[in-house]
Amino acid sequence: MRATTRGGELLVSPPLESIFLKPRNPFMKRVPRILILSSLSLIIAISLQAAEKEDAVVRSAIERVSGGKLKPDSITPAPVEGWYEVVLGSDVVYVSNDGRYLMNGDLIEIGQRRNLTDERRTALYKAAIDEVDESSMIVYAPKQVKHTVTIFTDIDCPYCRKLHKEMQSYLDAGIKVRYLAFPRAGVGSDSYEKAVSVWCAKDPAQAMTLAKNGEKVESRSCTSPVDQHLALVRQLGVNATPTIFLEDGRRVPGYVPAQRLLRILEQGKR
Repeated sequence: MRATTRGGELLVSPPLESIFLKPRNPFMKRVPRILILSSLSLIIAISLQAAEKEDAVVRSAIERVSGGKLKPDSITPAPVEGWYEVVLGSDVVYVSNDGRYLMNGDLIEIGQRRNLTDERRTALYKAAIDEVDESSMIVYAPKQVKHTVTIFTDIDCPYCRKLHKEMQSYLDAGIKVRYLAFPRAGVGSDSYEKAVSVWCAKDPAQAMTLAKNGEKVESRSCTSPVDQHLALVRQLGVNATPTIFLEDGRRVPGYVPAQRLLRILEQGKR
């Protein structure tokens, strides 16, 4: 406020900015806000309608290209303008917003040298494995756990047996090993029946060691998790044994010695 005198009388006037910025009519104060809110609501509504339309276009494109066999698990805007990321199980593809083009490959962010597709797949792997109850796995744990790996194993696989024979070296390195069943010969095969017998044994960990050593395991049946594990095999696209998943979701195919696996876990790279 400013004070002036006129003929000895003190006059007080409001600041100039209040005269120009403060609306005299309360209605005039509300109108701009109403217009802004209305405009924002309209923009949001139009954007949502456009996104829903493009979502439907992308979904239709996936169904067309797969002959109706595939349905997207999620459709989200890709880092590249005009494209959408489509998740199909553990696969990631990209479809243009007009549904005309599909790209099946890795999207690389050149500036930071990041494989964005691989990062997304890794997150999907981790989420899928995290949903599996550890009680359905056969677990070998050291006294002090530094890292945890989850391995799809086949009892009759030579490199699976090699890895298992070196189990103590993994435990000595502080690596907790969790087995999921992947009898590659399929349901009803000898490997499948061995897996069921091992998982149904009174001591599955001991039974696994016997089976991996080529010794006969008592034939048993129960409500085993082997079929559930095979469903996860299909979901993750696992096609070989052993296949190792690290605690952050990274996937390492094949047999890896304990010390090398420890370096991979601690360095965060293969």
